[in-house]
Amino acid sequence: MSRKNKKHREIPAALRVPPAEQLLIDDLPTVEEQRILCTTLGRGQFAAEAGRRLPAARIILHVFDAYLAEESRHFVVAHTSHLEPEAFLEDGANLSVATAQNVEIVCTADFPESEFDLVALTVDPRGEAELTRDLLQTAHERLRLGGRLLAATSNDEDQWLHDELRKLFPKVTRCPTEKKGVLYRATKTATLRKLKQFDFEFAFRDRERLIKGVSRPGVFNHRNLDAGARALINTMQFGDTARVLDMGCGSGAVAFAAACRGENVAVVAIDSHARAIDCTERGAVLNGLTNVSTILNADGETGAAGTFDLVVGNPPYYSDFRISEIFLQAARRALKPGGTVLIVTKALAWYEERMPELFDDVKRHQHKLYTVLEGRKPIAN
Repeated sequence: MSRKNKKHREIPAALRVPPAEQLLIDDLPTVEEQRILCTTLGRGQFAAEAGRRLPAARIILHVFDAYLAEESRHFVVAHTSHLEPEAFLEDGANLSVATAQNVEIVCTADFPESEFDLVALTVDPRGEAELTRDLLQTAHERLRLGGRLLAATSNDEDQWLHDELRKLFPKVTRCPTEKKGVLYRATKTATLRKLKQFDFEFAFRDRERLIKGVSRPGVFNHRNLDAGARALINTMQFGDTARVLDMGCGSGAVAFAAACRGENVAVVAIDSHARAIDCTERGAVLNGLTNVSTILNADGETGAAGTFDLVVGNPPYYSDFRISEIFLQAARRALKPGGTVLIVTKALAWYEERMPELFDDVKRHQHKLYTVLEGRKPIAN
C-alpha cells in the first residue's frame, strides 16, 4: 500500500530526476523510434520528456505500483500538456490504464504484450536482482527484431548489469559517464532460444490442509511464506460466514488460509502492486478457491465500507509509518462495528500508541520475532 491520495495533489514544479533516468533523457536526441516502452525510478520523467520531444511516437510507461501510476500520470499530464505543474483534482480514473496525450501509463503485472521498437529501462543498483533479470528478459521478448534496448544505472562502476545484458544480446555498448552512472545500448538480432522461469510455486499448511501459492520477483518475500504472514494465519479466528479483508495481500497466503477455513467465508485481497494481485489471483485458481476476490489500489478502499468481520494486514516498514496509517484507517472504514483488526509488525512502539486511538480492546499476540496486535472497531463511532 502507499500513501493516501489527497483530494487535490500538488505536483512539485521540479521533481528530482533519478540519475539513471537522466541518462535516458540525455540520450533522447538519438531516439527516432515510434513504439517505445519504458520504466521509471521517479515519476515518469523520461516518458514525459520523450512524449514532449517525440509527438508522433506512442510511448508506454509501465509501472507495478498503483500509487506510482497515479503520481506519474499527474506529472506526465502536466509535462506533455505544457502546463505549469499545479494542484490536480482527483478524477477517479482507472489506475490500470491512464493516458496523457501520446504517453500511456500502464499498471500491470507484466509489460504489455506488444511489439516495440525501443525499450528504455531504468535500473536501480540497490534493487532486486531477480526482478531486474526478469524485466531484462521480458524487454528482449517485447522488442521487434532490430529493435533497441537502452538500460541505465546510477552505478558508474557497474559490471553486473553489463554481464546480464551480455547474456541476452550479442553486442552491448557501454557508455559510462563521470560519476553519473552508465548507459547501455543493445540491439535485438534474434529471439532467445530458452526463457528462464522466474515464477515460483510454494506450499504451506494450515489446519492440516496443504495450501499452494505463487510468487514472482517484485512481490514481497518472493519464494517464501513470510513469517509475518504465518503469524497472522496462526492468530486469526472468525466465523463460518465471515467477510475477511487481507490488506497488502502480497502473494495471497493469508487470504488463501482464510478462504480455506470455510466455503461460506468471503475474502477480499487488496494490494497496490500489480504483481501481488496477479499472484493472488493465480494462487486462488491453483487452490480451487472461488471465494477470493482481488482489488488493485493504493488507498485500501474496497467499495464496501462497514461490511467486514476481520481485517488482517502486514504493512511495510518504510515511509515513516504513513502506509501503516493507511492500513489502520482503511481497516476502521472496512470493519463492521465490533469487527476485528489484526496487524503484524516488528516495530511495536508506533502501533501500541496509535491503535488504541482508533480501536478498542487492543492486545498483543507474540509469535517469535513478530507481534500481532488485535483491536476491535468501536460499536459507536
